[in-house]
Amino acid sequence: MNRKILAVAVIISFLFSCQSKQTTETAEVVAIKLVSPTFDADSAFAYTKAQVDFGPRIPSTPAHLKTAQYLVEKFKSFGAAVTVQEAPAKTYDGKSHTLKNIIASFSPDKKDRVLITAHWDARPFSDQDPDVNMKDKTFDAANDGASGVAVILEMARQIQQKSPNVGVDFILWDIEDYGKSNDESENEKTWCIGSQYWAKNKHKADYKALYAINLDMVGGGNAQFAQDEVSRKYAPNIVQKVWAIGNEIGYGAYFINVISGSIIDDHFWMNQAGIPSIDIIHYTDASGFYMNWHTQLDNLNNIDKNTLKAVGQTVLETIYREQPVN
Repeated sequence: MNRKILAVAVIISFLFSCQSKQTTETAEVVAIKLVSPTFDADSAFAYTKAQVDFGPRIPSTPAHLKTAQYLVEKFKSFGAAVTVQEAPAKTYDGKSHTLKNIIASFSPDKKDRVLITAHWDARPFSDQDPDVNMKDKTFDAANDGASGVAVILEMARQIQQKSPNVGVDFILWDIEDYGKSNDESENEKTWCIGSQYWAKNKHKADYKALYAINLDMVGGGNAQFAQDEVSRKYAPNIVQKVWAIGNEIGYGAYFINVISGSIIDDHFWMNQAGIPSIDIIHYTDASGFYMNWHTQLDNLNNIDKNTLKAVGQTVLETIYREQPVN
């Protein structure tokens, strides 16, 4: 009987050994597939917190100004060439502002370029909050704004350490989230004011990019990124590329192969400027936007490092697989 038990133990040990070896080999295969640096989700979370700590980044407020200074200095510390595109802007409520699109470029001498963007401002009120007493209150905008910026900052930090084959530009859009609720204007023009301005006044008159990826609400828990109609219309090959890479490297639960309807986001205006652009945004037709969208609960407690990692690593891998065309 003891010998039988010993034999069973040996077999179990052998099976566990094989399983362990297989797991190790699988991990090695995944590591070999990645040509990009490792995206640090802890670092991205820290950048999210740094923005939230300034307070809501509402245009024409001290928090907005301090955040702009922080973002410019951060990009410079990573070795980027930084410019701030400023212009007068008026929001739907008649208020006047100075918009600040923050532009950071790596390897500006490279002709072939990829553009990654996100908005850095915060909506001035939580009009989607279920509590009617909260609808006119400011909120942290940790996911809707800060998360996309944080992912970009971490990518910029990695690019400083290892340059990809193409040039990379980052643009942080201002006054994106100050639009009118239920805007019925053509293409919802009360939103995305910073990217609308840039589309007509590029920071370089002859600026071109192979394509652009916009990041919006990329830090929420259980995020699902569907393939929206605008992205599919203007840049179907880029949608396929990014979603395929996301699935290949283990983030298929986030980059779902599901289509969704039309979304007017910053990518729409980049497409109007002639740059094939897609949107990675927490939205599906079935569930709508991120569950805490424009509510008091869009705070740091509801930022998920796993989502930051999934998006950051997928976009980094996309960039580092790119080869110069010219």
